[in-house]
Amino acid sequence: MDTSVFGGFFEPEFELWTKVLFDKISKGEFKVLISRLTDIELENAPQQVKNLANSLQQDNIEWLDITNEAVLLADKYIAEKVVGQTSHSDCIHIALATLNYADVLVSWNFKHIVNHLRIRGYNAVNFKYGHKILDIRLPRENLDYED
Repeated sequence: MDTSVFGGFFEPEFELWTKVLFDKISKGEFKVLISRLTDIELENAPQQVKNLANSLQQDNIEWLDITNEAVLLADKYIAEKVVGQTSHSDCIHIALATLNYADVLVSWNFKHIVNHLRIRGYNAVNFKYGHKILDIRLPRENLDYED
C-alpha cells in the first residue's frame, strides 16, 4: 500500500472504497506491507491522515525498510523511462513491493502508478531483470464483493 491510500480515506471521491479496505485490514483480512518511505511521506500529511496511519494494528502490518536493491531497481524504472526522475519515490514503492513479493500494490496514484502504460513499463523492467510481475490495482479492485 502506498501513501496515497491513506489520503484517499479523507477524499470524497475515494473514501468509500478506502474505508472498506481499511475495515478489511482492521479485521485482519489483509496483511499490509508498508514501507518506511510511507513514514517519511506522511510527515507532512494532515494530522487526520497521520492519525489514520498510526491507528493500524501492528499485527496486520509488515514494515519494509528502504534497501539499496530497491533504490537500484527504482533507478532502473527511471533509466528505462517508465517515469521521470521526479517520480523516484513512487518507483521505490513499486520496487519494494516487487522485491518483497507483494501480491498486489494498492494505490490511488493514477498518474505515476495505477496507469496501464506505467504498469506495463514497471513490469517490463521487472521481467528484464528477473523480478516478479507486480499486480498494481486501485483499492476498489482488491475487495471481495458479497451478494
